[in-house]
Amino acid sequence: MPDDPAPQEALAQLAATPSKLAHLTVETTDADLDVAPEGEWSARMVLAHFRDAEALEFRVGLERLLVEPDPTLFFLPPDQWERERNRDRDDKSVLLGDFALQRQASLNLIATMRPADWERTAPGPRGETITVAQFVQIWAGHDAAHLGQLEELLGDTVAGAQDRRARRPE
Repeated sequence: MPDDPAPQEALAQLAATPSKLAHLTVETTDADLDVAPEGEWSARMVLAHFRDAEALEFRVGLERLLVEPDPTLFFLPPDQWERERNRDRDDKSVLLGDFALQRQASLNLIATMRPADWERTAPGPRGETITVAQFVQIWAGHDAAHLGQLEELLGDTVAGAQDRRARRPE
């Protein structure tokens, strides 16, 4: 693990995301999950994106970074992913469970990394060279952006949902 606090903070964010998603969506109805502003994704679509990006983009990218010299990182074009994805696993509990399982597999992989692995490089999304440490920070930024998107779509915040769930019923 690098001494730099930024990758450490990113890992903490990655580890917290499954719980944040569960808190934010546990009381959400299927109808609320499927509401989408014109031309935007619904909350259900965002949850599916979390799951699919974890398994098909981020962890695969990390695995390639750890074993290949100058790997090509691949990110699915969002419009193509949305059109072609399998919708048969879109039940909220399946999306949340699959994402949590995929995220834990990613965190397990990160936990086995050697110190030198954090400095391995690949061409980044804009053609610049990035390290594994930077890739993990990009990953955490992706989580933060989509958590914010979910909060906006659902009209709630993670903090508000956690607070409500922590209070004892009167």
